[in-house]
Amino acid sequence: MLRHLSQHADVSLACLADEPVSEESHRELNRLCVRVGIVPVEKRVRWVRAGVSLLRGRTISEGAFQSPELTRLLNAWGERIPFDATLASSSALAPYLRLPSLRSAQASVDLIDVDSQKWLDYAAASRGPKAWLYRHEGRRMRALEIELTKWVRQLLVVSEAEADIFRSFCPNGQITAISNGVDVDYFQPNVGQVFNLPGLDGQVKNLPHEGGCVFVGALDYKPNIDGAIWFCRHVWPQIRQQKPNAVIKLVGREPTREVRELAQISGVEVVGTVPDVRPYLAEAAVVVVPLQIARGVQNKVLEAMAMGKAIVASPEPIVGLQVEPGVHLLRANYVDEWVSHVTGLLDDRSMCEELGTAAVAHVTAYHRWEQCLESLPRLICRMGTLARLTEPRTGKSAHPTAEVVS
Repeated sequence: MLRHLSQHADVSLACLADEPVSEESHRELNRLCVRVGIVPVEKRVRWVRAGVSLLRGRTISEGAFQSPELTRLLNAWGERIPFDATLASSSALAPYLRLPSLRSAQASVDLIDVDSQKWLDYAAASRGPKAWLYRHEGRRMRALEIELTKWVRQLLVVSEAEADIFRSFCPNGQITAISNGVDVDYFQPNVGQVFNLPGLDGQVKNLPHEGGCVFVGALDYKPNIDGAIWFCRHVWPQIRQQKPNAVIKLVGREPTREVRELAQISGVEVVGTVPDVRPYLAEAAVVVVPLQIARGVQNKVLEAMAMGKAIVASPEPIVGLQVEPGVHLLRANYVDEWVSHVTGLLDDRSMCEELGTAAVAHVTAYHRWEQCLESLPRLICRMGTLARLTEPRTGKSAHPTAEVVS
C-alpha cells in the first residue's frame, strides 16, 4: 500500500513497534515516505492501557494501540503539514484521526477485517471468563465500527465477504472491498530451486523439489495457535501412521509455550521466527492452513499460491478468496478429509504440480498488488485532490499529502 500511495502522493507513515525494526526496513520505509515516525511500545504497557480502556467503557483494542508518544508525534505533524487525507490501518487506530490537528484532512479507515465478528467468533469457540471477555469486546468493537460511519469518508475491508458482514449490521455504512494482494515477483514458483537470500548469511541453499508439510503464520496469534494445536494433535498423528518419516514445520514469529510443546509430537518441528519464510515454503510438498477462525483474506494462502504450492485448507481461511477447491487447492473440514488429502498429496507429485500451476495462474490474474490497489487513491481522497491522485507522481511539490497511521 505504501509503494502504491507513494506513486501518487507525499506519504507520511506513523506507527507503533513492539519489536526492533531492522535497518533494512528503515531504509525501505524512508525511500517510500517523506517522513517516518516509528514509536516503540512495550507489550506490558500495552496491556495495562488495554485494561484501562476496558474499564473506561472503550474497547481493549483501542487501549492496546493507545500511545501518548504517537499522539504527540501526529499532533506535531498535523500542526506543520496540511494533510489532504489520512488513513488508519484498523478500527483501533481510528481515534488518532480525530486529533484536532488532523481533523481538516479527509479520514479513511482500513478495517482490513470486521474485527467485531472476529471477537464474537472467539467467544463462540471459548468458555467461561474468556468467552465473556471476547463477547464483551465484540459488542464494543461493533459499536465502534458503526460509530466510524458517522465521520469517516471511506471504510475499507479486504473482501466482499467481509463487506457483507459489515452491511448485515450497518446497512447504510460506506464500505468498499479492496482485496489483499501478493508480490508475485518476490513469492514466485522458481524461487525454491536455489536460494541465496538476505538473512541467510549469503549461503546458497539447495532445496528439494518436495519435502513434508509446513504451516506458516504468526505463532502468537490466537487463530494460528488454535489451528496449529488442533492439526498437530488430531490430524498429524494419523498422517504419521501412514507416513512414518513425514515432518511438519511450524514457522512464524514468537511461538507461545503451547506451540513450542507441540515439538514433543513425533514429526513436528517448531521452527519459530525466521528472516524469510520462502525457503520453508519452497521445500515443503504441502502447505497446510488448518484455521478454525479466520477473517478476511489470508496472506499465508496467497503467498503459498504464488509460490505454486499444493495447499490443504479448512473452509474458513478461503472464504474471502475466489478459489475453486479441487482446482486451486484442496479443502478439508474433518480429520479424515485432512488425512486423506495430505497423504494423497505426499504420494502424488503430479497432483501437487497441477494444483500449484492453477494457484499461480489465479493469484497472477486476481491478486497482483497493482490491480488490487488501483482504486485506493480515489477512494481515500476528496474530490478536490482527485485529479492530482489519479496520475503517477512526477515530482513531490505538486502532489497531495497523505498520512498513514499503522
